[in-house]
Amino acid sequence: MQQKAVVIDLFGRRLDDYGQWRNRLMQKIQAYQTWYDKQDHDDAEYELRLHELVDSLRTDKLTLAVVGEFSRGKTELINGLFFSDYNRRLLPSMPGRTTMCPTEILYDERIEPSIRLLPIETRKSALTISEHKKHPINWTKLLLNLDSADDMAEILNETMRSKPVPVAQARDLGLYTDELVNEVSIRKDQVEIPVWRHAIINFPHPLLKQGLVILDTPGLNALGSEPELTLNMLPAAHAILFVLAADTGVTKTDLEVWKHHVCIATRTARSRLVTLNKVDTFWDDLLSKSEVTKLIDRQLEETARLLDVDRDHIFPVSAQKGLVGKIRKNGILVERSGLPRLEAKLSVDIVALKQQFVRDKVVNDAGTVVQSSYNEIALLVENKRQELAEISALQGKSTEAIDDLINKLKEQKIAYEKQVQNFHLTRKILLDQLKHMLARMSIKQFDAVLIETRDSMRDSWTTHGLRNSMSRFFTETRYTLDLVEKEADSIRDTVDKIYGHFHTGCGLPKTRPVKFTVSPFVRQFTRLHNEADMFRDSAAMMMMEQHYVIKKFFLSMAISARTIFQDCRTSARNWGKAVLRPIKRLIDEHQNTIVRRMENLEKLQNNHASLSDRIKETQQQLEELEQSATDLDDLLEMLYGDTDVDDHVVQDTEPVCG
Repeated sequence: MQQKAVVIDLFGRRLDDYGQWRNRLMQKIQAYQTWYDKQDHDDAEYELRLHELVDSLRTDKLTLAVVGEFSRGKTELINGLFFSDYNRRLLPSMPGRTTMCPTEILYDERIEPSIRLLPIETRKSALTISEHKKHPINWTKLLLNLDSADDMAEILNETMRSKPVPVAQARDLGLYTDELVNEVSIRKDQVEIPVWRHAIINFPHPLLKQGLVILDTPGLNALGSEPELTLNMLPAAHAILFVLAADTGVTKTDLEVWKHHVCIATRTARSRLVTLNKVDTFWDDLLSKSEVTKLIDRQLEETARLLDVDRDHIFPVSAQKGLVGKIRKNGILVERSGLPRLEAKLSVDIVALKQQFVRDKVVNDAGTVVQSSYNEIALLVENKRQELAEISALQGKSTEAIDDLINKLKEQKIAYEKQVQNFHLTRKILLDQLKHMLARMSIKQFDAVLIETRDSMRDSWTTHGLRNSMSRFFTETRYTLDLVEKEADSIRDTVDKIYGHFHTGCGLPKTRPVKFTVSPFVRQFTRLHNEADMFRDSAAMMMMEQHYVIKKFFLSMAISARTIFQDCRTSARNWGKAVLRPIKRLIDEHQNTIVRRMENLEKLQNNHASLSDRIKETQQQLEELEQSATDLDDLLEMLYGDTDVDDHVVQDTEPVCG
């Protein structure tokens, strides 16, 4: 099938705008990286972090998860929103058939167009889906024939395949218990289960090439029986599109998916959108347009009440009619389907939210050091201006004038060295405090608590026992982080005083120390705790086999918890290394500047005729420094925009849902 020319819609244009912004940011960081490498910095670790930051920008993706119960039209909505330009259903979506496994739709230019499928039998292993992604041998790979729509449709139908297996095998895979007898298809002691555990479609669609990743999820049972989907994949998505059906409204299971998965997984209310699909079921030829509108409005009001969301955040659509309208170039049908309004919301809010996430990450990883570099250059500029003014004023003056200036600098140097000695004494005390703080965050001790929690869960296979085990784990972790926060506060207070002293007492540029707080990590732990509680208490989990829940649920929870704790420790360690670096470099540079000025004056003292050459050389150095300051200021402006650098705070709002 020859790919048709694609008309880039609003979402595509916004993604393109975002991509251009990201590329400009990456280029500026690369320019800074080149400049930083040329400076006299003994900081290989930070240089490596800059390389990693550029790589992360280069491979940046925007992930949209589509979540909802079975038969809500999730896959059809994906077709209508993103893939109508192929004049057919790209993804399989038929009445009575549904996606049986989580499916990621993306594009990686390093891999040929294909669908990779992870066999359901891998549920027996201890490896997570993320770990399986590192081992291609575990996947079945089918190539996509882009020249044949029929061939592609046939291959993509794999996501809907199921197969009968003996009850014992289904039980061993964690897909059957006696309580599920009325929930699954059983024929002659055979249970119908998915053939595949996970699917990854690699497809060269323009939106996917621009970095869009779509996660198409199965219904509640799959969310409940695959802990990694609930605890890792959904929280990693930048936005979640929650799909309801207009003809059923908000059912009990819909509400469970909303509360137990969507609300817990999303960082902010802006990260989740609600669609009321299949509104065409209300399009009755025997009803007037106003009567149909009233029916839809009534369903919207009820949906808003049950989900406890603003009605403006709910989008009535007909994915099927919107897809048909786009294929047939019927603008009236497309408009009536409601897809354009949803597309506009995705284009503006979700892309903007993603851009803010990226901006915040860059600010967190590099912003303070870039600001420190700017302050350092600003100090050099100011000192160079003073030096230029000093030597320019010496024109036509006697040697005695140079002697007087040298003597003043000597006095300044002696006084400043006393300040530096006090700084080094305080620095040693702070380093000891930092070492003690990091000792509290021992990964070895954290792993010991995890093992104790796992053993306790094995011994307490009751709701009450599980709750106590999990509560103890999160309580102990929270207690550790609270102690770390108190110690960090104490260190921050001392550091603030040091920075303030050298600004007011020595005239160094006003600089704020590197920020660190455990609050974002505490919020992540709280979110994980809520997710674990919801999953643990869900009906789907209670109907799974005990050995499977302990193995998979604990493994997914433990990996997430350990990652958060490790990230917190890494952040604290990096902060400890960096918190005094900006002021130390300013102190050292100011001290070196005094020495250089004295040396230059001593040279002029012996060769007064070289004064004009020295003025010219200093002027050239000043211009180069001013250009570096301008370049760094441009990068800071791109990072912070209209936000005051000193007051910039990355927001990580708690999820709030009804």
